[in-house]
Amino acid sequence: MSQQPVVIIGSGLAGYTVAREFRKLDAETPVVMLSQDHGGFYSKPMLSNAFAQKKSADALLMKDAAKMAAEIKIEVRSNVTVSEIDAQSRQIIVNGTALKFGKLVLALGADPIRLPLQGTGAASVLSVNDLDDYRRFRTAIEGRKSIAILGAGLIGCEFANDLVNAGYQVQVIDLAPQLLGRLLPLQSAAFIQGKLEQEGVVFHLGATTQQVEYQDQRYTLTLSTGEHIVADVVLSAVGLKPRTALAAAAGIKTNRGIVVNNFLQTNFDDIYALGDCAEVEGRVLPFVMPIMQAARALAPTLSGNATPVHYPAMPVAVKTPACPTVVAPPDAGAQGEWKVEGTLEGVKAQFQHTSGQLLGFALMGAAVKEKSELTQQLAALS
Repeated sequence: MSQQPVVIIGSGLAGYTVAREFRKLDAETPVVMLSQDHGGFYSKPMLSNAFAQKKSADALLMKDAAKMAAEIKIEVRSNVTVSEIDAQSRQIIVNGTALKFGKLVLALGADPIRLPLQGTGAASVLSVNDLDDYRRFRTAIEGRKSIAILGAGLIGCEFANDLVNAGYQVQVIDLAPQLLGRLLPLQSAAFIQGKLEQEGVVFHLGATTQQVEYQDQRYTLTLSTGEHIVADVVLSAVGLKPRTALAAAAGIKTNRGIVVNNFLQTNFDDIYALGDCAEVEGRVLPFVMPIMQAARALAPTLSGNATPVHYPAMPVAVKTPACPTVVAPPDAGAQGEWKVEGTLEGVKAQFQHTSGQLLGFALMGAAVKEKSELTQQLAALS
């Protein structure tokens, strides 16, 4: 087996899971992980529900880079910059120095989408995409009272619930007419909105933020509806954009993400991608379960046993204690419609093909007890 290292760019869940799974199969081939930050391991999904638990950034860090390196028996290089990939000569440039690879894994993650905001406060709008962002955000809201959140998607709703439970006044603005527009039918969205409003969250839907002005240590947001919102801190949670620039510059095919087949292979034989940066046969799947599935498939491929990734039914738990929610969204472009049953205690929505075949579901409140049954139905068809 070649002693050129397996090089992994990225130290998030995708990168570390690939490294760990690979080590179970191959104890000898060197593995070098390159991280643009501290390289420590933490649970990124915890970032959006840590305030009410009074967890600091340091408390969320499970293991630092040195402990991870020793545990998995890999080399972790922290706070480095990869400026170039030379796919033909199988080398990358790290802090200005060439590093050869046998196989290269791109686990680059994604960047927060930045809205084209105007005003003196636009540059100070925060986002939370990693542990350092979380630390900055905690510092910013210390001793403050009110927070405006841009975006009523999954992360925006999770932050809203967490922050209001931590005692903050929270207002959420979104262009869509409903919450979680990419995941829920209207009736389900109305149910979770009602539960969050009962906790104290205020929503401004069907509105865009046009201007953010900063004066006297407060922000004034001007909405497209003409409304003005005043807040101590503004958090943007409008979504993520896969990091593709490094790959594209190297001639690696990109679309919404870095384009890979079901072996997670790019258009270069020994270069692979997974996680938030990857587009797997047309699908971008930025959730924990698909990342774990991809990493477990890629590890044997890297060790010489080509293994396609298979995605089972993968319901997502939305961390909104005010309204327990589990969603298994249908694939983009799936043909069918939502069938919704609701009570005061919960809402069950099933996305069904015209033939009656279940293609996805959304369970809220008391209806989450049906998660196992519906997941099994989806699994039987996957």
